[in-house]
Formats: sequence, structure tokens, C-alpha cells
Amino acid sequence: MSEFILETRGLTKEFKGFVAVSSVDLKVRTGHIHALIGPNGAGKTTVFNLLTKFLPPTSGSILFDGKDISREAPAVTARRGMVRSFQISATFPNLTVLENVRIGLQRRLGTEFHFWRSAKSLDALNGEAMALLEAVDLTQFADTVTAEMPYGRKRALEIATTLALEPRMMLLDEPTQGMGGEDIARVVELIRKVSVNRSILMVEHNLSVVANLCDRITVLTRGSVLAEGSYAEVSKNPKVLEAYVGSDDIADAHH
Repeated sequence: MSEFILETRGLTKEFKGFVAVSSVDLKVRTGHIHALIGPNGAGKTTVFNLLTKFLPPTSGSILFDGKDISREAPAVTARRGMVRSFQISATFPNLTVLENVRIGLQRRLGTEFHFWRSAKSLDALNGEAMALLEAVDLTQFADTVTAEMPYGRKRALEIATTLALEPRMMLLDEPTQGMGGEDIARVVELIRKVSVNRSILMVEHNLSVVANLCDRITVLTRGSVLAEGSYAEVSKNPKVLEAYVGSDDIADAHH
């Protein structure tokens, strides 16, 4: 096991002459919860799209557990254990919560195309699926049609379907976006719980969530790394405060 589960070296992405991500060196320690923050348009989503192979880099490299994965197919990277939650948020709205988690388990078993297999063979996955629902506190919703679930609980289901793939590293894209306080608190606790024995990289706008949850923070602005450190270090950095003026006030997130 490498000290850093994920590393980028000089990661760069240009779109028709516009540099969206410029020479980003990112190091995520194994077992850490690492946040990527920055004002809108800073390049956070592009970095995520590069990491998960939705986009090829213009230059630079990506290492996962010490191996260069810059040019490999998205599915291969996912099988290594780096999974972006909400990339499969193809939770199926008309299926029950339990059925959705079961599909996640099928993916891992490589039987995703065997929908014609008897329901019996799927029942074998029920125990494992229920255990995952218990882990994300959704047991009481097992038979609920997903579309009818409250928004915050849908996010918990997305995390459960990601966990079904047994990721070593989870990439969470704005996990608390659009949520009220109670849902946010629940999702923060959930992320803390699922981070045991795995590494997490998250893009998050809500700075009090970041302050609460993350071991280390990288601040991006205009596609480049502006600062990196603990929340305490980053939130006092004059360059960071300046970058955030007029958007989320980073100094207020403590309170």
C-alpha cells in the first residue's frame, strides 16, 4: 500500500486554448478524507472528470496506489477500486431501494447483464444488500420506491450503491448539495462512517462540512492549486481569503 493512494503530477486539461486545469499536483493520503474546494469555475469538476477518466488529460499523469492509470479505460480504473459516487447515481427511480443496492452488488459480481437470471439467484444478494442499507441507515426504506424517497436519503442510497462496489477510494461530488441542515448532518456522519478503511476525495461547497470532516484540503482557483493544508491553515491563508471574497466566506464557516 502506498502512502498516497492517489497522486496527480502536473495534471493539465485544455479546451480549445482555455486551460481549465493547470499543472495540478494533488496527493491524497491513504485513509484520509481530502477535500477539493474553490470558487465556482476553479476547475474542481474537471479534476474529478480527469481522475475518473471521463476526460483524457492534455498532459500530466494520474497515479492510483503508485500505478500510472492516466491512459486506462474508466471501467479498469473503477475495478481498481476508485469509484465516483453519483457517477452511478443511475439509481433507478422506479425500483425499490433494496433493488437498487442489489444492482450495485450485481455489478461487482460481473453479472450485470444477467437480468434474465432467476430471481432466486438475486435473493442470495438480499442479505448483503440489507447489510449495506443498515450501514447507511436506510433499512426502513428497503421496500420504498426510490423516486418516493426524501432527497437527502437518495444521496445515502447513492453512497450505498457505491459501497456495493467495495471501493478503496470514493470520489464524492458535492455530497451535500441542495440539502437542509438535518440532511447535511446525516450525510456528514455517513461519510465519516464509510471513510473507515477507505480514502475519500470530495468536492464540497459547504465549508462547515469541510471544516468538520476533512483531514486535508486543497484549494483550487482558476485551475491551479492555490493552497493546501488542514482547514485551520487554509482558512487563515490570505490568498485563500482573497479568492473567496464575494463567494462563500471561508472565515465564517467556523461558526
